[in-house]
Amino acid sequence: MSESNPISSNPQANGVVGESTNQEATTTEDRNAKTRQLLGMKGASPGETSIWKIRLQLMKPITWIPLIWGVVCGAASAGSYTWTLENVLKSALCMLLSGPLLTGYTQTINDYYDRDIDAINEPYRPIPSGAISEKQVISQIIVLLLLGYGVAYTLDLWAGHSFPTVLMLSVFGSFIAYIYSAPPLKLKQNGWLGNYALGASYIALPWWAGHALFGELNWKIVVLTLFYSLAGLGIAIVNDFKSVEGDRQLGLQSLPVMFGVQTAALICVVMIDLFQGLVAGYLVSIHENLYAAILVLLIIPQITFQDMYFLRDPIANDVKYQASAQPFLVLGMLVTGIALGHAGV
Repeated sequence: MSESNPISSNPQANGVVGESTNQEATTTEDRNAKTRQLLGMKGASPGETSIWKIRLQLMKPITWIPLIWGVVCGAASAGSYTWTLENVLKSALCMLLSGPLLTGYTQTINDYYDRDIDAINEPYRPIPSGAISEKQVISQIIVLLLLGYGVAYTLDLWAGHSFPTVLMLSVFGSFIAYIYSAPPLKLKQNGWLGNYALGASYIALPWWAGHALFGELNWKIVVLTLFYSLAGLGIAIVNDFKSVEGDRQLGLQSLPVMFGVQTAALICVVMIDLFQGLVAGYLVSIHENLYAAILVLLIIPQITFQDMYFLRDPIANDVKYQASAQPFLVLGMLVTGIALGHAGV
């Protein structure tokens, strides 16, 4: 006597199960797309109606993380940070300044001046999709900027600065953000200048703010972090691959447009690896050999992921590569900050 197969004996039930599975998959995909939309990531979905979620999307929260981390690295390099409630609150306020306020300002002003490019590359973005008016975007830019300046000045008062260092850094950073996005300079039109400005904004500026808050910002820290920002230039190039078609149509000279996708990808990884390696060499020169060795060990998995993902298809794998490799890069930044603080640079 043959056994019956309950799966094959009820095709109607099979159809119901299959339909249910498809609905669940669609729901999960829609949820993921909405999350990507809210965070400001590629592959988002249009249709958000909440004005506050739209404003948050303009600020691209996913981009706040490196700048918040930069504050941590700066506090470490100051060499005098202690774990007190007051210092934790200072750090948190500086992270608010570097992340949501000034990075939010930077991303919003960038979206405003990139609305024509986004209409080609990312039509689901709030401005080209018509989800928010240009007047509302301008008001958001102004509010974020003024709040940033207010928080920066508060930090200077709290730290007892005779010269408003954090405020001046904020003014300088917001100026760089403006000329990066806005005509007539629009630094992002040039792949080298634009990406270096972006890399320095992600590494050097928040590092300076964190260092100044807990120590004396000096020329050695300024020069070294600007040098480290050349690795950040490589990271910034990664973001150009997703918009290569729109950049080409509108005449923007991003590196993928100037050199082609594969050559630009090679330039990108060489910049990232080379300048981290040179920073490790500097750590050896100041006798911080252990930290230099740790930094080199953190470069190795980055090279691995570059070969596995990025160099094989930089357009398709840019997000996967960043998610895999960048944690090692930012850990290397912290290792460098701790080493500088330990050496008293």
